[in-house]
Amino acid sequence: MHLYAEFQAVPGAGDAVASLVAGYRRSVAEQPGAVRFDAHRLRDDPDRFFVYEEYADDAAFRAHVSAPANAAFNAALAPLVVGGASRLTWLSEIGDAHDVAEAAVA
Repeated sequence: MHLYAEFQAVPGAGDAVASLVAGYRRSVAEQPGAVRFDAHRLRDDPDRFFVYEEYADDAAFRAHVSAPANAAFNAALAPLVVGGASRLTWLSEIGDAHDVAEAAVA
């Protein structure tokens, strides 16, 4: 299961958001089934954040969402970001280049 989260810090809160995300990243890394949690700040707008997440399966993601650390993170993040929450986008993985080429020919 793959997704990404995007959020923008309210003016003046970018460093606080970065610190919060860095701590949360360590917590997520310890969760069973959490494969990746890659957090980034945009170079041209350091108040904007992008987090790529991967979980082994739907059950691992549900466990992540229901973990106490997730509730604490979202509660702490809410007043620091525009709109009070991150925006999640769900992703579907595309096969490797060979699989894509075969599908196009078929």
